[in-house]
Amino acid sequence: MIIYFRTKKLQKTCNKASETIKKYGPKMARKIHQRLMELMAATCLEDISKVPPPRCHVLSGNRKGQLSVDLEHPYRLLFIPADEPIPVTEDGGLDWAMVKEIEIIDIVDTH
Repeated sequence: MIIYFRTKKLQKTCNKASETIKKYGPKMARKIHQRLMELMAATCLEDISKVPPPRCHVLSGNRKGQLSVDLEHPYRLLFIPADEPIPVTEDGGLDWAMVKEIEIIDIVDTH
């Protein structure tokens, strides 16, 4: 998949190992880089497992429209589909097989 980042700062934090370690520590940095490699290696969002790990899932409430994958508990890597238009199924749900671009928006504790 093609990966974009919401901000240049987030991109630098995620892509530069020393920055990731400085902000999140070595264990979390390894997990962030692992998840990013899994996302980059996938052809589409459907290739990312919905069961642990990485447990890719759609969020709800004030995060409706966002998806996440697990990092070190309780942190999640949050992203949104970046395809234009966002691919949907006939019933209006996200067409996971057609999502080929995502935008990383944050790394947070969603709980």
